[in-house]
Amino acid sequence: MSLDNIYQKAYSLEFLTAAEGMILLTTAPLSELMGLAHLIRLKKAHNYVTWQIDRKINITNICISGCKFCDSYSEPQSSMAYITTLEEYIEKVEELLKYGGEQLVLQSGLNPELGIEFYKSLFSELKDIFPRLKIHALGSPEIGFLAKMENLTYKQVLEQLVESGLDSLPGHGGEILCERVRLDLSPTRLDSSEWWAVMAEAHALRIGTSASIVFSQMESPHEQIEHLVKIRDLQSKKPLGAPGFEEFIPLVSGARLQTMPLAGQNLLQMPPEDYIRSVAISRIMLSNITNIQASYLSVGKEVAQACLHAGANDFGSIMLDDNPNIAGVKRMDAYDIQKAIADAGFEPKLRNRKYELLELPDCEFSRIMRFEELRTSPYNI
Repeated sequence: MSLDNIYQKAYSLEFLTAAEGMILLTTAPLSELMGLAHLIRLKKAHNYVTWQIDRKINITNICISGCKFCDSYSEPQSSMAYITTLEEYIEKVEELLKYGGEQLVLQSGLNPELGIEFYKSLFSELKDIFPRLKIHALGSPEIGFLAKMENLTYKQVLEQLVESGLDSLPGHGGEILCERVRLDLSPTRLDSSEWWAVMAEAHALRIGTSASIVFSQMESPHEQIEHLVKIRDLQSKKPLGAPGFEEFIPLVSGARLQTMPLAGQNLLQMPPEDYIRSVAISRIMLSNITNIQASYLSVGKEVAQACLHAGANDFGSIMLDDNPNIAGVKRMDAYDIQKAIADAGFEPKLRNRKYELLELPDCEFSRIMRFEELRTSPYNI
């Protein structure tokens, strides 16, 4: 099949085969891919670009999974091991609210000392103290781990957590849905079929979820396309009216980064054009997922801005986070993230987890401005 025929099929929002996706990924000119992805984005989403205010907190750094790409976990007996206290959550959530955010991203390891009652109690306590707080927490590996430890089904674990205050599920643990790579990087975590099963159960329960792909140094172009096809197929099986995957986020692992300063940023070890190509391919292959995020925290401001012209319609979050960014990318405040979007030629709009637009808050810390002001304002005002 010619490139023009594949382009037309993709623009019609038909599912491309893996073979057709491979042709685009490996042979299509980048400029043509970007243009096609942008046109599809305009069909699926709006011309404006969304962004979010949220905060990430590690519930615990104790984890027994032994993933090769993680350098932030601790063994249970380590002096560096911790479990975040309720008092620490309260302090951090109060700061999040002052910044105008309402979503808390809670990340956990596979801690054998923390059963489902711990998470139920944590979620319910946070919701009692902060009723409007949205909890985006855990991932398929944690759900699978709890199910095995408690002798429960995935459905039972998810139902109990939702009853206690869980709002949505991140895509953690689905780095690349290819067993060859997963067995090397994460041999003790859920395999791809189990990750798929947890997400399918979440979709059946109408829990909104995220999906991502994490580029390491091991996946082949074929495995990248295979991952996208699996995500697309799972999305096509969600119940009618269920949110399913509300966003797809191409990310870069620390293994694909190198410290080479350029204008205050670090360079990707994978060439920037390869990342931009992957964002465009994600938009083209995932015709049943509305939102594609170009996470500036993973690739830097300039590359993320280019991705807004290659199919991405979201710039990510200011992500209040106590942990250093492994990519070495400077975290933006609310003003800078809006200015970056405006300078790329798009109107920034604040959103929530469901991609519903929000009024700009009159908050204590964030520097939030109207689009008309952004277009004429300098940086670092």
